[in-house]
Amino acid sequence: MYYCLVDFLALLVLLITNHDVLQRDSVAADRSYQGRYRMFLLAVISYYIVDAIWAWLYELQKLTWLYVDTEIYFIVMAVGIWLWLRYVVAYLGIKNIFSQLFCYAGQLLFVVVLIVTILNRWWSCMFWFDEAGVYHGGLARDTVFIYQILILLLISLYTLCFASNCNEKQRKRYYTIGLSGFIMLVLVAIQIFFPTYPLYAISYMLGGCLLRTFVVENEREEYRNNLELALEREKEQFQEYKRTWKLAYNDALTGVKSKRAFMEHEELLDWQMAQKVKNKLAIIVFDVNNLKQINDTLGHDEGDRYIKEACKIICDIFKKSPVYRVGGDEFVAVLENDDFDNREQLQNAFNQIIEKNLYRNDVVVAMGMAEYVPTEDECCRQIFERADQRMYARKRQLKKFTSPSPP
Repeated sequence: MYYCLVDFLALLVLLITNHDVLQRDSVAADRSYQGRYRMFLLAVISYYIVDAIWAWLYELQKLTWLYVDTEIYFIVMAVGIWLWLRYVVAYLGIKNIFSQLFCYAGQLLFVVVLIVTILNRWWSCMFWFDEAGVYHGGLARDTVFIYQILILLLISLYTLCFASNCNEKQRKRYYTIGLSGFIMLVLVAIQIFFPTYPLYAISYMLGGCLLRTFVVENEREEYRNNLELALEREKEQFQEYKRTWKLAYNDALTGVKSKRAFMEHEELLDWQMAQKVKNKLAIIVFDVNNLKQINDTLGHDEGDRYIKEACKIICDIFKKSPVYRVGGDEFVAVLENDDFDNREQLQNAFNQIIEKNLYRNDVVVAMGMAEYVPTEDECCRQIFERADQRMYARKRQLKKFTSPSPP
């Protein structure tokens, strides 16, 4: 029963090491040769089962069933070699006359074995069992095995020659496939002289382990590495996109939203106004006073500091509203929801800070606010223009405003 044990252990090894391939759950990308590798594994599984049953029936001397199982054995064996050739050709990925000849050679083997196995019922050229139930191989059997050895030798040599023109990673895989073919042909050759030994099963097991370890796993590792590199590039591109987006939609100096961002928000507000879904809306336009004078007398660095201080005052008061820098010294705030409800208090608080700053010779910002009037305003630009006019009126007022030094 050791014969059955070898088949059983070989089957377990195959199922354990290639369960993901058989379940179509491979990490590597789905390629055509992987489908052919899966078909080859299924043929090997079928061979193990048929071979184990053959050994069991041979032990029990159930000759009728043993004869049928032997016929199936040779057919499954031929299918396994055919699928092996198809897998190797697909893996190499070269379509030439040699690749076609190997595929035709595998088909020819299958057809010949099928025909000879049928003829064997009338002419024992493949195998027979004597009166004592002892198995004997015929001339056709030996010819089939020699033919297998020949095509395995040729495909292995072809693979090794092909490997010399590939990169290092691919070369190792091709060497492994070639070595697997050599192992199979050696054990098939020995099988000719020892027909009742499970050498064919051992050849499949050794070849399959080599393929799994040095081809499939190597590809999986390379795929994971490539995937990690791709993900890293995706992260870098995403970060670059974020930086680009920030440059486009955020003001570099103050950190508030940019003019482009305001224009997009303006388009949204225009759509909401057209759909009559916007009621609470006010726009405030700000302008920083004395910026040109500061830039001319104290320099642009001091001017930048002045702008940032002005922006801080705006953002501190209108905390719940988006603030946009739409020009060198111009800002816009869009008031909705809570800030809209509290707009008068916020406007008074802002103006009180600015008027105190007049005494301190500190940052001065003029503001003008306009509310959305549904019966009059058709677009956001109309509200903006009214706010802009009020801002300039406030700006002139602040410039004329003088007061004695505080007590």
